[in-house]
Amino acid sequence: MNKSGSCMEKTLALLEFGRLIETVAAYALSAEAARRVIAERPLAGGAAEHKALVAELYGLLAGGDFPERELPEIGEILPRLAVEGAAIEADEALALALFVERGGELLGAILKEDARPPSAEKTGGSGLERIAGALPDCSACAALIFAVIDREGAVKDTPAVKKIRGRLRELKSDLDRIAARYQNGEETRRMLQSSLPSQRDGRLVLALKANFRGRVRGIVHEVSATGQTVFVEPEESVETNNQLRLEEAKLSAELRKLLRDLTAALGARREELAAFHEGIIRLETLRARARYSLETGGVFARDAAHLILKQARHPLLGKDAVPIDLDLSGGENGAGRTAEYSAARMVIITGPNTGGKTVALKTAGLFALMNQAGLAVPAAEGTALPFFSGVYTDIGDEQSIAQNLSTFSAHLRNIGNIIDEADENALVLLDELGAGTDPEEGSAIALAVLDHFIEKQSCVLVTTHHGILKNYGYSRQGVENASVEFDGRTLSPTYRIIMGLPGESCALDIALRNGLREDIVARARGYLDDERFDVSALIAGLKEKHRELDSASRAAREAGQKLREEKRRADLKELRLKQKEFLLKQEGAGEFRRFLEAGRKRLENLVREIREGEMSREKTLGVKEFLRELEEGAASMERTLDAEAAALRGAEAALEESAAGGNAGAPRGGIAAGAEVLAGPSRRRGRALRREKDGAWIVELGSVRMSFAEEDLVPAPPVKKQTVSVSADIGPVRALNEQRLIGMRAGEAVDALRSQLDAALLTGLGAFAVIHGKGDGVLQRAVHEFLESHPAVADYHFARPELGGAGRTEVILKS
Repeated sequence: MNKSGSCMEKTLALLEFGRLIETVAAYALSAEAARRVIAERPLAGGAAEHKALVAELYGLLAGGDFPERELPEIGEILPRLAVEGAAIEADEALALALFVERGGELLGAILKEDARPPSAEKTGGSGLERIAGALPDCSACAALIFAVIDREGAVKDTPAVKKIRGRLRELKSDLDRIAARYQNGEETRRMLQSSLPSQRDGRLVLALKANFRGRVRGIVHEVSATGQTVFVEPEESVETNNQLRLEEAKLSAELRKLLRDLTAALGARREELAAFHEGIIRLETLRARARYSLETGGVFARDAAHLILKQARHPLLGKDAVPIDLDLSGGENGAGRTAEYSAARMVIITGPNTGGKTVALKTAGLFALMNQAGLAVPAAEGTALPFFSGVYTDIGDEQSIAQNLSTFSAHLRNIGNIIDEADENALVLLDELGAGTDPEEGSAIALAVLDHFIEKQSCVLVTTHHGILKNYGYSRQGVENASVEFDGRTLSPTYRIIMGLPGESCALDIALRNGLREDIVARARGYLDDERFDVSALIAGLKEKHRELDSASRAAREAGQKLREEKRRADLKELRLKQKEFLLKQEGAGEFRRFLEAGRKRLENLVREIREGEMSREKTLGVKEFLRELEEGAASMERTLDAEAAALRGAEAALEESAAGGNAGAPRGGIAAGAEVLAGPSRRRGRALRREKDGAWIVELGSVRMSFAEEDLVPAPPVKKQTVSVSADIGPVRALNEQRLIGMRAGEAVDALRSQLDAALLTGLGAFAVIHGKGDGVLQRAVHEFLESHPAVADYHFARPELGGAGRTEVILKS
C-alpha cells in the first residue's frame, strides 16, 4: 500500500491517518523511532508479517516486566565514526553507550526464555527472536566507552589528566586567595563594587569602583556601561591567570586525544554499530505500535477475504465514537439483518443526513490503514480485514475557486484518478456518489462508475441519497444494500447499520427537527405526494417486516433453547439411571459374595464333621437342609434382582420412549429374527438370531452369542447420532471445539457453557476453547466463576496472545 500515487496521499489526508500515526509515534521511547513511525506508510506487501511482529510484542508488553528506558539519538553520530582523525564529544560517546546498553535490554527481554510465546518453541524461534538474534553484540563498544567516559558524560581521570586537573585546582586556589585579600582587607573592601570576584575571558578580575581605579595596579579588561565599574585584573594574579590558561589548554588537548582514540576504536566497529542501531530502531517502531494497541484496548483483526467490522469505533473520536457493525462476508452482523445475504464486494449505504454514513466510510478506511500499519483496531473480537493493495477515497467538498473547480468537478476529477489507480484488491470509499449536479444525470454517472468497479472486482463502500442506486443493490450480483437506522419517534439517527435493507433519507423530518417551519415542511410533503411514488412507505414496510423477522427469530431461539434444556435434563436422567443400575449390580454382586462365603464356611464345617465321625442320619439330613437353604437363598436373591431390574428397565424404556418421540419404547413381544434389540439388565445392543423351543432367544452381542428370555428383550430404537446443542441457532450441533459467547448476556453465556460441558462429558471431548472477548470483563468473570465451581473442570487458562489472549479461555476437563 506504500504507493506514491496522489490518490493514496489524498486518502491519508482525508482519513486523518497522519493525526492518528502521530499519536502512535508518541508512544516511542526514541525520537528517531518516532520520526520513522510518522514517515512510514501502510504496507501492502509484508503487512501480515509486520502485524504479526506487533502482535507478538503486544503479548510481551501485556505480560509486564518489559524495559521502558528512553533511547538516545545516535543516528547523526555514527557517520562521523568513519571520518579519519575525527573526535566525537564526551556527551555523544555517552549517548552511544547508553543506546547500546538500553538496546541490549530490549533484546534481552525479547530473547528471555520465560518470555517466549509457546509457539516459538515449536517453530525454532518467533519472528521477534529471529530479528533480535540476528543483531550483532555491541556490548564491547559500551564497555570501551565507559572505560573512558563516566555516566555523567565526563572523561575519566588518566594519570596525565589527573595531574593536569590537580595543577588546575592549585592555581584556582591561589586566585581565590588573591581575591580574598581584597575582599577581607579593611582598606581595599570599600574600593570594590561587588564582594564577589568576576571573570573576563576566563581570567580573574575585580569589580572596582571607578574612582578607585588608580589605587589597584593591574590590567583593565572592561568598563561597565554606566562607567561606574571598572573590571581590573590585579597585577599579582596576572601570572597565575596565565598559568591557569596554559593548564586548561593542556587538559583540552589531552581530552581531545582520548576522545580521538576512542572514536577511532569505535570506528573500527562502525558497521556493527550501524546494524545494531537500525535493528533497535525497527524494534522500537514495532514497540510503539504495540504500546498504542495495548493502551487503547484494541484487537488485531483476523485476516479474511471480506471486510467485517464488529463494534468498530472511530479511533480519533474518543468517547464520542458510536460503535458500528459492517459485514461484507454474507453472515449476520451485530447490528442485525433483513435475511441471509451473500458475500458482497460492494455495499451501498443509504439513510438520513447526520446518520453516520460518512463516519462509517472513514472508520472502514482508517481500520484498513491501521491493519496494514500493524496496529490493533478499536473493535470487538471477530473483526476481520483483508490486506488491500490501496485505499482510495472521495469524501468531502473539494471545491476550489483558485483552480476553477466546482464541487461536482472536483469529485469527478478525484473519481477519475481513483478509476485509473484502483485494482481488484483495492478498497474504494465513495461518499455521496453522483451528488452536486442534476439528480438524473448524476445517478447515471454513479451507475456507470459502480459498473466499472464491479467489473474490476474492487471492494467498494458507497453512500448516496439517489433512490435509483437503492434498486441497484438488489439487481446486481455481489452488491448489497445497507442503511443507517433512523428513529421516527425521536426524529434522530441511532447510528446502527442494517445490512440488506436500503434506508430513506428522512430529509423532511430532519428539516423539521432543525428548525424549518412546519407549514413549509407540510407543503414539501404535499409536493412529494403529488409528484413522486412513495418509496419511503415501501422502505418503512420493509423495516417493519425486518423487526417482525427479528422478533420471530428471537422467539424461535428461545424455544430452541428450551427444547435443548429439556433434552439435556433427559440425557442426565438417563445417565443417572445407568449409574443406579451399575450400583445395583455392585451391591448384588457383593451380597452374593457374602452369601457364598457364609455357605462355603457352613459346608466346610459339615464336611469336617463327616470326616471326623461316621455318617449318620442327622448329618445326612443336615447336608440336605444346607443344600435346600442354599437353593432358597439363591432363588430369593435372584427374584429380588429380577424385580429391581424390571423396575429399572421400565424406567429406562419410558425415558427412551420420551427421548425418541415415542418410537424407542415399542411394546415387548413382536421380536423378529434379525431385529436389533436391547438385551438384559444392562441393555446391551445386539441382534436377535432365532427363537428356541422354550421361548428364549439367541442374541448376538458383538462376537458373543447368549440366550435371553423374551421379557428381557426390547426392540432397539433406530441408531441416531447423539448431538448436544450449545449454539444460539436452532437445530442440533455436536459438542464444539471452540464455543463463542460474544454478544450473550452473562446468564445466557453460563447456560450455553453448561450445555457445552454436558455435551463434552457425554461425547468424550477432553478440552475446548471459550471465546468471550475482553470488553468490560463481565462475560470473562462469569465464565471463570462457573468453570471454577464445576466439578468436571480440571484446569482453565487464557489463550496465547496470538490465539486471542485474555479474550479466549482454554478449558481442560478431568479424564
